Amino acid sequence: MLYKCEGIVIRTTDYGESNKIVTIYTRESGKVGVMARGAKKPNSRLAAVTQLFTYGTFLFQKSSGLGSLQQGETTNSMRLIREDIFLTAYASYLTELLDKGTENNQPNPFLFELLFQTLHRLSEGTDPDILRYIFEMKMLNVLGLYPNLNECVVCGGKEGAFHFSIRENGFICHRCFNHDAYRLNISPTVVKLLRVFYYLDLSRLGQVSVKEETKKELKWVIDEYYREYSGLVIKSKRFLDQLDKIRDKL
Repeated sequence: MLYKCEGIVIRTTDYGESNKIVTIYTRESGKVGVMARGAKKPNSRLAAVTQLFTYGTFLFQKSSGLGSLQQGETTNSMRLIREDIFLTAYASYLTELLDKGTENNQPNPFLFELLFQTLHRLSEGTDPDILRYIFEMKMLNVLGLYPNLNECVVCGGKEGAFHFSIRENGFICHRCFNHDAYRLNISPTVVKLLRVFYYLDLSRLGQVSVKEETKKELKWVIDEYYREYSGLVIKSKRFLDQLDKIRDKL
């Protein structure tokens, strides 16, 4: 049986001299893997539509293992991302995070829309760091992680100064700091942004300008949380971290 899906290419692997194994995150079926025969040949009708980050419509035959890609039509090639080494690094990290954090054939239209909106805004010039942090915060629930960002995780208080407690899984107020000596001391701005990024609909995101020191705090908290709870090893993150170090030296 043939299936027609709207999807985004999140991973490709060469197979033999001319074929590709392509992982597509689709709106209708979630993550699916398909064999694209002949896609490595320059004149193949599947060559363009199977490039990384491409958003389009895919027609494939499902099976118990790999499906077989029959044809595809490109809606947005995301070419501007692939032509920029920095944007490619961000997009590679986001798609690998999505890939590692999801199972095959588990539909999640919200997650598809998040991926599309993020890649689209990345290609349109939105701050890639902000998009990364929003995507990471949105992925937490997908990974089964639910930090308490509404109130103090210990006493339920909503007023006062807050830090982030990795151990207690959420914000901890100044009255309860003694519960976690290793809490992360973050600024009120980061407290607000973590909450906004966790709950905000990306389609409603306007122009965001965040200071570099605030970005470093955000990265610190999110990285520590992922390290403690996600169990994921994202290879493309190493290159992204190297880019951060290079920028720090400039």
